[in-house]
Amino acid sequence: MCLKGNMEDRAQELALYIIDNKTTVRAAAKKFGISKSTVHKDLSERLPAFNHSLYEQVKSILEENKAERHIRGGIATRKKYKGM
Repeated sequence: MCLKGNMEDRAQELALYIIDNKTTVRAAAKKFGISKSTVHKDLSERLPAFNHSLYEQVKSILEENKAERHIRGGIATRKKYKGM
């Protein structure tokens, strides 16, 4: 799924995907075939300009992911060294 067209539509689709699946920026970038920085820019700069309520919803999920990232990093390191 590639969204190279309208930036507002792309930002809205990204936000809805992250809200529906409670996923990370990295996972959304992989799903839509764009970079993490593009996802972050769409969600943090473009989305609030035209849909602030959707931005507030996605912001809470992104803050939750940020708070939990050290846990996911530890799990990934454990898997790496256990050979899983």
